[in-house]
Amino acid sequence: MSAPETRRTYSDSIAGYVTSYDPTRDRFGLRTSDGGEFTIHLEGFLGSQIVRNLGDESRDTSGATRDMLAEGRYVFVHGLFHQWDGGERIEARQITFPEETRGAYVFEKPDWWVQQASEIADFYLRGHFPDGVYDWRNFRTKLTLSGTHLPDSAGQDVRQETDTISRLVYGLATAFMLTGEQRFLDAAESGTDYLREHMRVSDDREGIAYWYHGIDITPAGQRKVFASEFGDDFDAIPMYEQIYALAGPTQTYRITGDPRILNDIDRTVELFHRYFKDDERGGFFSHLDPITMDPRSDALGRNRARKNWNSVGDHAPAYLINAYLATGREDFAALLEQTADDIARHFPDEPASPFVQERFHEDWTPDRTWGWQQDRAVVGHNLKIAWNLTRIRSLRDKPEYTALAERIAEIMPPVGSDQQRGGWYDVVERRADPDSGAHRLVWHDRKAWWQQEQSILAYLILAGVSGDPEHKRLGREAAAFYNAFFLDYDDGGVYFNVLANGIPYLLGTERLKGSHSMAGYHALELCYLAAAYTNLLITSSPLTLHFRPLPDSFPGRVLRVSPDLLPEGSVQIDRVWIDDRPYKDFDPKQLTVNLPASDQPLRVRVVVEPADMRLRIRSDFDGRTTHIFLEGVVDLEELEKFRRGMTEALSVGPERVEFHLCKVTAIARPAINELLFQRTKVGLDVDFVIVGSALDEVTQALVATDAFVLDPEHSCPQHA
Repeated sequence: MSAPETRRTYSDSIAGYVTSYDPTRDRFGLRTSDGGEFTIHLEGFLGSQIVRNLGDESRDTSGATRDMLAEGRYVFVHGLFHQWDGGERIEARQITFPEETRGAYVFEKPDWWVQQASEIADFYLRGHFPDGVYDWRNFRTKLTLSGTHLPDSAGQDVRQETDTISRLVYGLATAFMLTGEQRFLDAAESGTDYLREHMRVSDDREGIAYWYHGIDITPAGQRKVFASEFGDDFDAIPMYEQIYALAGPTQTYRITGDPRILNDIDRTVELFHRYFKDDERGGFFSHLDPITMDPRSDALGRNRARKNWNSVGDHAPAYLINAYLATGREDFAALLEQTADDIARHFPDEPASPFVQERFHEDWTPDRTWGWQQDRAVVGHNLKIAWNLTRIRSLRDKPEYTALAERIAEIMPPVGSDQQRGGWYDVVERRADPDSGAHRLVWHDRKAWWQQEQSILAYLILAGVSGDPEHKRLGREAAAFYNAFFLDYDDGGVYFNVLANGIPYLLGTERLKGSHSMAGYHALELCYLAAAYTNLLITSSPLTLHFRPLPDSFPGRVLRVSPDLLPEGSVQIDRVWIDDRPYKDFDPKQLTVNLPASDQPLRVRVVVEPADMRLRIRSDFDGRTTHIFLEGVVDLEELEKFRRGMTEALSVGPERVEFHLCKVTAIARPAINELLFQRTKVGLDVDFVIVGSALDEVTQALVATDAFVLDPEHSCPQHA
C-alpha cells in the first residue's frame, strides 16, 4: 500500500524582485534575495498597496497591481502557499510595493525619515505627557500598544528606570535636530534636568559621577535604587546602564551646549576609566560590585571579571560619537579608537563561527557558558559592529576596521537574515547545526525592531562609503521590510516585534511600546541616521539640522554641526539661519558655525549637503512666486531627484514660477520633458519664467515650447 500524498496549505509571505509578468496566465516570476526563483499566481482576490509613512493616508493600488509588476521591482507578497508531494503553488492575496515607481523607493525621499521621527516623538509625548506638561515625575516605564500608561503603573509605588528615561530623552532631542519643533527640545531638556536631579550622583571628592538604576516613587517620597534590579545584572552596577544614562543628555548637549551636561559626561567617563577599565589587558569590565566597586568581587557571581559587547562596544553609539561630534575633543577620539581596536582584535571568531564572540573573561578568552547567551549570537550586535566600525573609520582610518566591517556585511545575510521573507532574525546558534548546516534560531523566528535598525544603518553607511551596489541593495531591502511592517498606522509608533511574515506580534511585554527594552531610542536613532546616510551619502540630497545653543555655551562660541562620523570632506555646510535670518559666519568644510554673542538661546538652522553634488535643487516661496534654483547637471541619472524637487516646489500652489538656471551646466532632454509635464499639471494660469540661464540652447528649447517665457530684465552674473 502506497503512502498517502502529503498536502499542506498555509499563509505566508515572500519578498523579492519581479523577473517577468505573464498576463495570459496571470502570474509573475519572483527572485528572492538569495537567488531563489518562484512563480506567484494572481487569480482570485488580490489587493495591493504602496508603503506609506506614519502620518500618511493609505495608498491602495489594487486596481493597478498588474500594471505595476515591472521587471526588477521589489515586492512583498502575502498569500496562500499550497504544497504537495513534488510541487508548490503560491497564490498572492496582498502585494506591498516599497517603490512608487521602479527604483524610486519611498523611504529615499529626502523628508521621509524626518516625518517619521516627528510622528514617533509625538506618540511618546502624547503617551507620557497627555496634558502637554513635560513633568517627568509622571513618566512611566511601560507604555501600552495604543500609547497610554498601564493601569497598574498609576498606583502608589512606581519604578522609574534611568536608562528608559535617558533613551527617550535621546529620541526627543534627535527629533528636534531633524524637525526644529520646540516641544521636542523642551521635553528633552526637562528630561535631562530630571535625570541630573534624581538619578545622578556627583562625587566631588573623587571627581566622578554615577547613575542610579532608577528610583521608586512612593507616597512617602523617593527611594533610590542603587544597584540594578534587572535579572541579568541583579545587585550589580552594569556598565551598559552607566553608558546609556549618558545617551539622552549627550544628544541634548549637541543641541544646547549646556556645560553642566558636559561636566556629567566627563565625570562619568572618569568613572569608566577608574573602575570599569582593565588597564592591564584592555577593554572594560561589564559589572562592578556596588559595595567595593570591584569588577573581580566574588559577590558578582557569573558577572565576576567579565567583559562583553555592551561594556566594550556600546560606548560608541550611545554617547561617545555624539560627544566627539559636539566637542571635537581628542580624548573622546582616542577612546573611540581604543574601543574599535578592542573589537577588531578580540571579537572575530572565524573560522569557528561567522558570528563575533560577544562575552569574555578578563583575559579575553571567550565565555560560552554565560546565562541565556551560552554560545549564541545576537544578530543585531554583529551588524552594529559593522555600522560603528565604519563610522569610526572616518575618524581613524585603520584597515582592520574596514576589513572587519566589510567581512561582517558579507557573511551576515545567509546566516542572520530571512532571505525569503525579508528582515533580520534575533538570536541564533553561533555554530552551524551538523545535520542541516544552518545556524538554528534559538527561541523563535520573530524579528525585533532594533535589529532591523542595525541592519539598515550598517548597509546604508557601507553603501555610502564604499559605493558597493550590494550594500545598497541590502540596505534598501532592510529599510523596505521595516517600513512595510513595523509602522503602526492605527495607534502610532513602531511595533516591538513582528512574526517572520511581517504580521505584528502582540503578546506579553512585546505588545508594549514602552518597557525596560523600548523607549523611542532605536526608532528615532534610525530616523536620524537613515536620513543622514540616505541624503548625504546615497541620494545626494541636503539635510537640515536644528540647534538651540545657550549663550556662550560652546567653547569659543563654535557650534559643530557634523551630522555623524562621515568620510572627511564628504559633506559641507550650504546655508545657515540664526533666528530665521540668513547667517554667513560659518566654515563650510569644517562644518562649524561661529555663533554671535547673545544673551538668549539662539535658533540655528543648518543645511548640510554632499560636497560633490551633481545636481542641487532648492526652492523658496514668497506667498505668490516659487523660485526654483538649479545648479549642476540635470540628466537621466538625476531625473528622479529633479522630479521630486519640482513636485515639492510646485506643491504650494504658486501663481508664478521663476527658474534660476545660471549655474546649470547641462540639461538632458528628459529633464526638459519633465518641465513641460509639470507645466501642464499646474495649469496655464501659472507663469513659468526663466530669469537667467547660462545655456542658450536650453533657454531656446524651453521658450520654443511656448510653455515658458524669458524675463528680459534678468541675466546671469559674469562669474556664474
